[in-house]
Amino acid sequence: MALTGRTALLAALGSLPVGILAPSWTGMLAVNVPLSLAIVCDYALAAPVRSLQFTRSGDTTVRLGDVAEVQLTVVNPSGRRLRANLRDAWPPSSWHRGTEQSASRHKLTVPPGERRRITTFLRPTRRGDRRAEGVTIRSYGPMGLAARQGSHQVPWTVRVLPPFTSRKHLPSRLARLRELDGPTSVLSRGEGTEFDSLRPYVPGDDVRSIDWRATARQTGVALRTWRPERDRHILVVLDTGRTSAGRVGDVPRLDAAMDATLLLTALAARAGDRVDMLAYDRHVRARVQGRGAGEVLSAMVNAMAPLEPELVETDSRGLAATALVSAPRHSLIVLLTSLDAAPIEEGLLPVLPSLTQRHTVLLAAVNDPHVEKMAKARGTVDAVYEAAAGAQAQARRRRTADQLQRHGVVVVDATPEHLAPAVADAYLALKAAGRL
Repeated sequence: MALTGRTALLAALGSLPVGILAPSWTGMLAVNVPLSLAIVCDYALAAPVRSLQFTRSGDTTVRLGDVAEVQLTVVNPSGRRLRANLRDAWPPSSWHRGTEQSASRHKLTVPPGERRRITTFLRPTRRGDRRAEGVTIRSYGPMGLAARQGSHQVPWTVRVLPPFTSRKHLPSRLARLRELDGPTSVLSRGEGTEFDSLRPYVPGDDVRSIDWRATARQTGVALRTWRPERDRHILVVLDTGRTSAGRVGDVPRLDAAMDATLLLTALAARAGDRVDMLAYDRHVRARVQGRGAGEVLSAMVNAMAPLEPELVETDSRGLAATALVSAPRHSLIVLLTSLDAAPIEEGLLPVLPSLTQRHTVLLAAVNDPHVEKMAKARGTVDAVYEAAAGAQAQARRRRTADQLQRHGVVVVDATPEHLAPAVADAYLALKAAGRL
């Protein structure tokens, strides 16, 4: 049983004149006995909560930043009218801070034998699976003096997907991709590009592309045209070790890497290439393999949604071995990790030759713009020390990038908002050069 504020108010109003005019046990009993009887009657007339039936429906997935709608249907099989307050409990990260109470609480009235549907709007602030924690309902009597209270488990899961904020860069990169497939690209020959067709020679064309056999069979000079390779294999490797847990501004490094993965996947799928994904630290955390162009992006989004950084040092040797198994023939391996000197020099550099001998390797890392701001600081003693620390950090990153490039690795180092388009541009550049 739960008593309401109305009960306390009536008890206070009844006790006040008794205490002033006739303070005695008789007077107190004259007030409290009728009130107690009213409370018992009100409790008895309240609709039971144990017999209520609940079902859920609604959204099962939502992108981070969007709103999910989850419907809860309440069935009242009893012969009493249900007047209730209901709390639909979800994890705190299901709403923005300060809005949980208003979003999760509902008032409803259900006549005997009928049902009502209420909607809870979720605005998640983190990726991953959000599971309903239970429904608590308080059923009031007709006088509003007492209530029955109980809880029910009504399971439901909403998967919060990565937001794919870099989608806005996709049209411009697709336009660039069409240029590679169009007249601009066919005038030049890149190493490893595929033969497309023959066309008449135009002064200024590369004479190395003249097809002399075709020329001998016709009156004019014939020129081979080329197009970027298709049906190439791309393996995206997400480092989910401790370095991916660091935040740059408001964005975790892992989330920025996921955004870059989605843009690259969407672009490569439109280019006719096959994309696989591997998330690894000391074990395989997620894998997407063998999906067609029409379903690879959704598979990537679902696989990455529950990923969280692991506070362990990444096993670079195991990562390289798993990548080699996942990419058995010549592929583009896109490794999204950090450019910190220690993990690269002690972990990745010793195993790089096994990757670069068989594959083209592109390493992409998130750069902190605050470090660049520190390096430019001047004016005070503290600012000078910050500038020295920032310049030293930048020098270490450049030295690490130079070491990787000497091993044949393409390095992309960009801020979180620029990482995804920078990786897409590097992919297009490799495709234009015939290095895939």
